[in-house]
Amino acid sequence: MKGKLIFCLVAMFSAAFWPLHVFAATPKNSAQSAVLVNQDSGSILYAKNENEHHAIASTTKIMTAFLTLEAAEEQNREITVMPEMIRVEGSSMGLRVGNRLTLHDLAVGMMMVSGNDAANAAAIAIGGSTERFAAMMNAKAASLGMSNTHFVTPSGLDDTEHYSTARDMAVLACAAMQNSDFASIVRQKSMKIHFLNPDEIHSYGNHNKLLQFYPSCTGIKTGFTKKAGRCLVSAAEKDGVRLVAVTLDDPDDWNDHEALLDYGFSQLKSQKIDDSSCRLEENLVGGIEPFVTVSGMEGEKIVIGSSDHLTRTVELPQFLYAPVKTGQVVGCVRYDCGGKTVARTELVAAGNVARAVMPKNWFQVFWDGLKRLLFG
Repeated sequence: MKGKLIFCLVAMFSAAFWPLHVFAATPKNSAQSAVLVNQDSGSILYAKNENEHHAIASTTKIMTAFLTLEAAEEQNREITVMPEMIRVEGSSMGLRVGNRLTLHDLAVGMMMVSGNDAANAAAIAIGGSTERFAAMMNAKAASLGMSNTHFVTPSGLDDTEHYSTARDMAVLACAAMQNSDFASIVRQKSMKIHFLNPDEIHSYGNHNKLLQFYPSCTGIKTGFTKKAGRCLVSAAEKDGVRLVAVTLDDPDDWNDHEALLDYGFSQLKSQKIDDSSCRLEENLVGGIEPFVTVSGMEGEKIVIGSSDHLTRTVELPQFLYAPVKTGQVVGCVRYDCGGKTVARTELVAAGNVARAVMPKNWFQVFWDGLKRLLFG
C-alpha cells in the first residue's frame, strides 16, 4: 500500500481466544499408499508413498462422474441405453437395453453402487466411445495437475496402463468436491432414480460405509479389484475444517480412514475473520472535517494449524485527501501466520466528506481579475 503507515497494530490473539485441541498421534495404516490433505488448500498433512503408481479400481468413477456432471450442467439430456453401453463386467446399477434416464442419474448410479454399466453408458453418450472418453479423462487430469495418472477405462476395471497415485486422487477429489452436484450426490447414504423408460423409481444405497459410522464424512468413493486391492477416497468436514483422505491397496481402509481424518482434525482449526466492529479515525487533508471515520469489513473463514497464531496488522496511510466517499477503500487489515499473509479485509470510509472551499488570498484575487481583464 502506498503512503506511510499511521500506525501498525500487531496483536497476538489471547490464549483464551483459541480452543484447546487434543492432538492425535501420527496415524499408522496398512495401505500401500496414502495421503491426507486440507481439502481447501490441498496442503498435505500426512503422506505414505503418495506418488507411487497403483491400480485405483472404481475410485476411477470420481473422474467419470465429475465429467458426466459437468456435461449435465450444459445439457442434462436423456440417454437411451444401447447394447454396447452395458457390455461390461463387474458392479452394476441394473441398466437394460432401452432404458432411458438422464446423465445426472447415470452419475448417481456410479457413485451410489459403483455401476460399471452407468460409467460405460455415460462415457459413450458423452465421448462417442469409451476410448474417446478416456482421452477426455486424461485431458481433465492434466488440467488439474495429475501428472502421475493415466486413464484407460471409465469404470476402473484393471488395465496395466490404467493407474494413478494417492496424491493425484486427492487432487481429483478436491476438485470434484467443488462441483455442487457431485458433492451433493456423494454425501447421500441412498438415492432414488426416476427411470423414464420404463417409468419406474429405483433406490440405491451408497457403498461408502464411512457415511454410516463416521459422522463428519461427506463422501466420496470406494473401489476394489483383486489387482488394486481395497481403495478408498473419503472426505470429511468438522468445525469449518475440510479434509480428503486417500488409501490405495489397503485391507483395513475403514479404520485407517477414521484414524487419518481424526489426525487431520487435530492438526487444523478454522478461524473466522471479522473486522466489522473495527472503527478508526483517519486524518483528512482539505476536507470540511479534519478526519473521516473508517470501518472494517467481515472476512472469510480461514484454516490454519491448531498450534498456529495469527498476527493482525492494521494498515492505513498517514492521511487522506478530500473528498472522500462512503465505501471508498482506504486501507486494510492483514492477517499473517508463519510469515505468510493468509487473509485480508478492507477498511472503508464510513461517510462522505466534501472538499473544503478555501478563501482566496490577495494574489489569487488579483490574478483572477487580471485574467478577466486580459481574456474577458
